[in-house]
Amino acid sequence: MGRISRSIEEYLKNSTLHGARFIVDKDASWLERIFWVICLAASWYASWLLIKASLAAFENNAISFVVESSYRDWNTNFPAIIVCESKNMDRIQEVAEQLWGSDHDFTLEEVLSEIAFFRGESYHTVHECSGEEATTSCFYSNFSYYAQLVRSSCTDSIFNCEWNNRPFECCKYFHRMETELGICYAINSIQANKGKGPFLNMYSNRYTGPGSLKMELKTEATVFILGTEEVPTLVTPKTDFLIVGPYISFIRFISKRDIENDEAIRETSVGQRNCRFVDENILDVHHFYSYSACTVQCRKDRQMELCNCSSHLSPNSPDHQLCNMDGLECLNRNYEDLSVIIAKWSKRRGRKGLVCDCLPSCTEVDITTVHDSKDNLVEHSTPVSKIEVALIELPTERYKRNLVRGRLDLVVSIGGTTGLFVGASLLSFVEIIYYITIRPYSSYMHEKRRLKRLMLERNGY
Repeated sequence: MGRISRSIEEYLKNSTLHGARFIVDKDASWLERIFWVICLAASWYASWLLIKASLAAFENNAISFVVESSYRDWNTNFPAIIVCESKNMDRIQEVAEQLWGSDHDFTLEEVLSEIAFFRGESYHTVHECSGEEATTSCFYSNFSYYAQLVRSSCTDSIFNCEWNNRPFECCKYFHRMETELGICYAINSIQANKGKGPFLNMYSNRYTGPGSLKMELKTEATVFILGTEEVPTLVTPKTDFLIVGPYISFIRFISKRDIENDEAIRETSVGQRNCRFVDENILDVHHFYSYSACTVQCRKDRQMELCNCSSHLSPNSPDHQLCNMDGLECLNRNYEDLSVIIAKWSKRRGRKGLVCDCLPSCTEVDITTVHDSKDNLVEHSTPVSKIEVALIELPTERYKRNLVRGRLDLVVSIGGTTGLFVGASLLSFVEIIYYITIRPYSSYMHEKRRLKRLMLERNGY
């Protein structure tokens, strides 16, 4: 204990911390020592309060949002357009005849339709294919195979594509995308085809004018208009898609606001910025992160928890995880718990639904429908639909996420606080380590050498 107290006394006497030496000054009275102890304690406490505030600001208020309006220099990327077939009775009838012959039970077509265009509920499938009165021709597993038999290919779905009135080959740029709605085809989406393959230049600026995409569809479909990292889901808002059918021309004008991120934003943690970049992926179901992709993962995880399997349309899932008939019955029983996303406080009040702790994407866009129009195609003899999606004008505003408190700002703030209140620098804290470790060892070795010299002198050497 004596050696430790001597080390502490020596440190306080020689420390660069302001006021510390007066505490161990032997010429100072007890009143002076108490005065300096109180001063040092108050200074350290005030310093700690400011450091704590700086740390809290760094963790919780490191990011600021501003609105930019220097729109002349922007390149605005067009939204992802994703076509998901929603119904095809001709194809269902054709596949049903292949599976069961022309003289088949027509309720099986309803079963096949539910399997191919599964939306979380399977009333006909459970009613016809389970229990003692189950139809013998039902299938009880491998549902994804039968779904793919029904779903149309890209060439059978999309044709006559134009970008800014210039034709292009539809299925060269509309890539296959696995979604929880089944196989879809997407243009300008990084989620489709694992972000690989040819991409059409769909940027708009003051030289090109607002972008416009036109296409024709041969099937009934849902056309989603989303950010390039987003995916269609069972709960995509109705404002983000068009339900299209034959002999109808659909036109939708949209406005778009992007989010631009300061380069320094990458240096912050996910918790600080409260968002994830697309390459910070923690999901199995999609190759890039987005809020909608996270909700798909959330639903799959809940399905696995409740039924020990996931929907046969779950994207990028191994076969052993997909539901058979028993699993499909389980999904149907828990439809209300799986089909709606709710907040945590709603769950506590007993409301049924899915609670997903999903962050938005750092590049999430704001797409707003400005105008919709729909007309009959009386001149067409074939059951097709025409779709046009266009920017109504070039955006005049965009959001900018800036870093206002980085690591360097935190270091400067802490350094300034400790320097102001206690006169400390980085070397002041190095001194503590020095006086605890190196200094006692050096003093011990010096004392040992001194005693050895004295012993030698006494012995006449």
